[in-house]
Amino acid sequence: PSPVVIEAIRQTAENLVRYPDPLATAFRIRAGEVLGVDPDWILCGNGSDDILTILTRSLVDTGEMIRLPYPSYILYKTLAEIQGARSEQIPFNEDWSLPQAFGDGHDQLKLVFLPNPNSPTGTVISREDILDLANRLPCPVLVDEAYADFAEFNCIDLVKENPKIMVSRTLSKSYGLAGLRFGFLIAQPQMIAEFCKVKDSYNCDAISIAGATAAIGDQQWFNNNRNKVLETRQRLHDGLEKLGFDVIPSQANFVWCTHSSQPLKPIYEHLKDNRVLVRYMDYEGWSDGLRISVGTDEQIDACLSLIEMKV
Repeated sequence: PSPVVIEAIRQTAENLVRYPDPLATAFRIRAGEVLGVDPDWILCGNGSDDILTILTRSLVDTGEMIRLPYPSYILYKTLAEIQGARSEQIPFNEDWSLPQAFGDGHDQLKLVFLPNPNSPTGTVISREDILDLANRLPCPVLVDEAYADFAEFNCIDLVKENPKIMVSRTLSKSYGLAGLRFGFLIAQPQMIAEFCKVKDSYNCDAISIAGATAAIGDQQWFNNNRNKVLETRQRLHDGLEKLGFDVIPSQANFVWCTHSSQPLKPIYEHLKDNRVLVRYMDYEGWSDGLRISVGTDEQIDACLSLIEMKV
């Protein structure tokens, strides 16, 4: 992480006798300046998973419905189960676009989760399609932008166009702060006010607030880190293609690849045996694949060399 973040955490650690600000005001002010939104449009959480939990608890009752694309982030379905709600998984089209049915509404549908970019593929749905979805659907749409800092666009300004659109963000990826556990939501103020009634009183501790505030304020470090990831992502993409993999152009900090003739489970096991950890995923109705996170150039070269031994 940024050296500014380390210093902010060090200073805060010397004064932990006091409770943290329950609204993380310092972060909301700084983030608002960086992202061009009013602080009243921001809610902070213990990672973006906390934000997803708050939304589910606020908007969905027992027996009601949450919609999500398939395959995508498994937590969405888990949150529905915890809430006693039902989850409606609608498969992507073969080109990873959303089918028309994803925008069809019904009385039991109370919340739609839409990861953009998606995991595990790194693919995106256009802003125009997301706005069209929100206009058609009867319920709020959460655009989960955990990886959006690595994409060509984001949907923050759509929150101003349609009150049903909300955007969640995390500092775990592009800011290198997965261990800090800090995420936030951007939504219209009347929605934020309702979610504040549901969240835990002190869901963000003083150290995470200080570190997150320093991180989002250091845009020079952020931009340098982002650019490194984008360059190495292309290096990984090209290297996998040279080895015969089918690679989807990614807008996240990972790459999803499949292979038309090579079994992938042995490659995954070979990498694991050599202390290189990637994700092997086998979704019903889809070809199995590997999701490989972007590391340093040296790490990617080592990963590709190990893969080459098995293809």
